[in-house]
Amino acid sequence: MRKPLVASYCTTFLKPEMMHIYRQVTALRRVDTFVITKERRCEDRFPFSEIELHRPAKANFLRRFWLKYIRKEPPVVYRGEYGALQKILARRGADLMHVYFGHTGVHLLPIIQRWDRPTVVSFHGMDVQTREDQPGYAERLRELLQTVPLAMVRSESLKQRLLDLGCPEAKIRINRTGIPMDQFPWKQRKLPEDGQAWHLVQACRLIDKKGLDLTLQAFAGFSKSCPTAKLTIAGEGPLEDTLRQMARDLGVADRVHFAGFLDVDGLRELYHDAHLFIHPSRMTADQNQEGVPNSMVEAMATGLPVLATLHGGIPEAVESGRTGFLVPEDDGPALLHHLGLLTESPETWRTFSEAAARSARENFEQAAQIQRLESIYLEALEIWDKA
Repeated sequence: MRKPLVASYCTTFLKPEMMHIYRQVTALRRVDTFVITKERRCEDRFPFSEIELHRPAKANFLRRFWLKYIRKEPPVVYRGEYGALQKILARRGADLMHVYFGHTGVHLLPIIQRWDRPTVVSFHGMDVQTREDQPGYAERLRELLQTVPLAMVRSESLKQRLLDLGCPEAKIRINRTGIPMDQFPWKQRKLPEDGQAWHLVQACRLIDKKGLDLTLQAFAGFSKSCPTAKLTIAGEGPLEDTLRQMARDLGVADRVHFAGFLDVDGLRELYHDAHLFIHPSRMTADQNQEGVPNSMVEAMATGLPVLATLHGGIPEAVESGRTGFLVPEDDGPALLHHLGLLTESPETWRTFSEAAARSARENFEQAAQIQRLESIYLEALEIWDKA
């Protein structure tokens, strides 16, 4: 019996930080999939053969004029994106399309509404913004949520955001990012011999919502009592130069290492060398928020306690007082205080370490989350066929 065929639409396949999408696409078993993308990147890092490039179909001037000004069609139609995507879906015989990221779903909305098969959209965090700088975007986002049979989110906090946008609760499915636990095994670590040489780590995109400035401030305060401590920041992003200067201004540049982007092997080695994971995320002015940070769960799987904030989906992964500590957003003094609590009590640190590894495996194991994703696909097909 033929498996259902899912067209996985991702505008860029893939940016370095999109490992979670690669894990989903390559782990499917009950359905088959191929990828539709406008741009292929990092092929050596994310090898995948079933790729279709979505290029707008060429249209002569008269047809484009007719579609734009006479028919009043949206840009994705008169620019040829609709025709090109329709041909790919028809030639491949796709049963369902999974569009990654809400803003891509908004862009493709006229196509989704015209296609004679179902589409599901997954929301990951930054794509729940209403984008006030784009007239009509919020209305189209709400229309998208009414159109699709099911919408996926990575956390309860993102679910609430979709509810606030008017999405019927019956349409929302939580599908957490799965982590291949065999790639992030637990390691029993030793406390710093001098009680001071703690190794803190944060791995993320170097952007505002990750709270890296708070990390540096807390580390600078911590260094006054633990002068041999060190901090590793792994990742790339637009704030790197600003953060390097901040480390210099705080007098800790010699103890802060900017490791750049690390692959799975590099991250595993970094986590195994570290003592705790810090991630003080915040809501930005444009309402950009986290789902559940992948790097945080990976770090937990190796046995790193977490020091983070009460933000987005983080409380759904970190139980404050059991697998780490959570403090209010932008509360630097509280962050520093709880850093002290974690490092001044060896028993607390050991207990949190073991609990973090167990929790990651119980709640974010990849195989279970992939099964959940496949069940959502099959449910969407069933809903569509019964409609």
